[in-house]
Amino acid sequence: MRTTLTLDDDVASALKRLQRSRQIKLKALVNEALREGLPRLEKGKKRTGNYRTRAVSLGRCFVSLESVSEALSLAEGEDHR
Repeated sequence: MRTTLTLDDDVASALKRLQRSRQIKLKALVNEALREGLPRLEKGKKRTGNYRTRAVSLGRCFVSLESVSEALSLAEGEDHR
C-alpha cells in the first residue's frame, strides 16, 4: 500500500538517526517500527493490579489545618516564604 504520512519533528529525527545507524531504507524501518508498536497499541495499557497504601499514624496534629500559613510557619519557621 502506498500512502503519505506527516511525521512530527521528533519522530522524523528519530527515524533519520536509526536509518543512518542501521543503514536501511526508510520504508523498511517504518514497517519494522509499526510491526513492533501496533500490537502494543492494540492490547492497550497493561493493568498491573490495585495498589493499596498502608495507613500510618503521624501523631497528634498541633495546628489547625484550615490555615496553610499557620502550618507552614510551624513546619518551616516564620520565614517560610
